[in-house]
Amino acid sequence: MHDNQPRTITPADLPKVITRYLTAHRAHDTASAVTTFTDDATVIDDGNTYQGSTAIEQWLNRSATEFTYTINLTNAQETDTAHYIATHHLEGNFPGGTIDLHYRFTLRDDLIEHLAIEP
Repeated sequence: MHDNQPRTITPADLPKVITRYLTAHRAHDTASAVTTFTDDATVIDDGNTYQGSTAIEQWLNRSATEFTYTINLTNAQETDTAHYIATHHLEGNFPGGTIDLHYRFTLRDDLIEHLAIEP
């Protein structure tokens, strides 16, 4: 029986593709970040859905310039070998000023197939 409850792991134990995405995203390196997604990947952020490489690249470019903020990885969890959650604490000039966001990753073939970002 498998209960699919996420278990806490160290950030170093996140799959390399997730670490590559998070590092590129923090550095506003859109070109590198977009290569971590499958061609048909989906990103859900702020109530919007972005499907495919072009839409994800546009989302990455916009999110890199919309606000100025710091981002710190505060927790990492693994549900199974395809599902991970990376929790980040953000502080910046966006409405509210601080927020904790859960980045819920689904992997396929060592790439990100689905990413949902939510409080």
